[in-house]
Amino acid sequence: MSEGIQTVIYPVRDLAKAKALFRALLEAEPTMDEPHYVGFRVAGQDIGLDPHGHDRGLTGPLPYWHVDDIQGTVQTLIIAGAVEVEGVRDVGGGKLLATLKDADGNLLGLIQPAA
Repeated sequence: MSEGIQTVIYPVRDLAKAKALFRALLEAEPTMDEPHYVGFRVAGQDIGLDPHGHDRGLTGPLPYWHVDDIQGTVQTLIIAGAVEVEGVRDVGGGKLLATLKDADGNLLGLIQPAA
């Protein structure tokens, strides 16, 4: 079951500059501030800054659908025609992410929050 898009992650080249810009835009301090990821939470929305996103082929923001069964959702989407780009991986604390592409080349991110 999908809980909708609740997370958008931006690939950034200069994490410090991006953090300053999003701090000003969101009028909020980061809820997570690490060298590998900076995250903000505003109005129920998670906004992430990923300094390694470009290295993984991202060229713009990637929306993530929150799901309760990431493995099952990945398989359902593959059967429906999606192609796996990055398989399910634990990004820390039990939070799971996966990335797929639809038939038009649009990226679809999936997140299963930690239990």
